[in-house]
Amino acid sequence: MATSGTYVTEVPLKGAAEKHYKKSWNYTWDGKEEVFKEKREVDDENLTLVLRGLEGHVMEQLKVFDVIYQFIPKTEDTSSCKITIIWEKRKDEYPEPSTYMKFNKSLIVDMGHHASKA
Repeated sequence: MATSGTYVTEVPLKGAAEKHYKKSWNYTWDGKEEVFKEKREVDDENLTLVLRGLEGHVMEQLKVFDVIYQFIPKTEDTSSCKITIIWEKRKDEYPEPSTYMKFNKSLIVDMGHHASKA
């Protein structure tokens, strides 16, 4: 049986959760562009965005790679983003995708800087 796991972190943000939830972005990984084809599932009521990995570089080593962003209102002017990554490796010898949590956390922090200026 292949190794699987879940990573969870929460990033504090300035501004209303709705402002961050509606934001979209472009990104590169580790200094180079990588392909990541996903299915997006949007839950407006819970301010949640799910990206389910379908194809691309990360999917070469993983059977499952789901990233869940939940934007949580804290006060009128602050919010946070709870990031959950659910993954399952194709083979046990492949490394765990822990660096993708760091990447997603920095992505949300960068997005927070842009959203707070808007």
